[in-house]
Amino acid sequence: MSSLNDLIVPATLWALVAFSVATWTLIGAKSLQHLRVLRADRRFTRSFWAAPHLDAAAELAAQHDGPSARLAAAGLDALREDGHHADLQHTGERQDLLERALRQQIHKERRHLDSGLAVLASIGSTSPFVGLFGTVWGIMHALTDIGRTGSASLEVVAGPIGEALVATGVGIAVAVPAVLAYNFFLRRLKVIHADLDELGADLISLARRSGFRVARLRTVPGAAGATTALAGQAA
Repeated sequence: MSSLNDLIVPATLWALVAFSVATWTLIGAKSLQHLRVLRADRRFTRSFWAAPHLDAAAELAAQHDGPSARLAAAGLDALREDGHHADLQHTGERQDLLERALRQQIHKERRHLDSGLAVLASIGSTSPFVGLFGTVWGIMHALTDIGRTGSASLEVVAGPIGEALVATGVGIAVAVPAVLAYNFFLRRLKVIHADLDELGADLISLARRSGFRVARLRTVPGAAGATTALAGQAA
């Protein structure tokens, strides 16, 4: 039992160290992800609104990356359908098909950007309790030593209690960055989601002006490989 007591608090500390490594790894990965999303969306938004018409914007969407470009590409691809499909996915008016495609793509982008946030939330909410577990166990160990030796001197209790308090401090130190990062990325996710909703509404408005028709894209061979070109208005 004594060997178990000697292992519990160090094991708790190592678990908190693993939580901290996971937290900072996710913070770095999510920061890089959101930075790329921000740059890609800014580039595409400028190009999209500088396009002379919706057909040109549709071609730009296929040439860019990022949530906004993928949303525009998904919606405009739905408008290129010829309407001869017999499956349920292509059933409905063109506006319905556009709205469905936009809604599905927004959900895909949200799920992609939401990855990792559950881990940050879990670490932020459980780390203090993991540290508290180490603290309680360390105090129990100290009380056991007091009962065994019959002495409550500083030499007996200082080591186990000090080690236990370190576990609580480490637990809080691990939880704070995780909670702050979770709140920050959740806020960024809401902003991106709002921007996608706004772009989706704009696409519906622009498509309505063009009668929910967008020119199809075809691939033609060029000197340096295949290039994408407009094939004409969809029937």
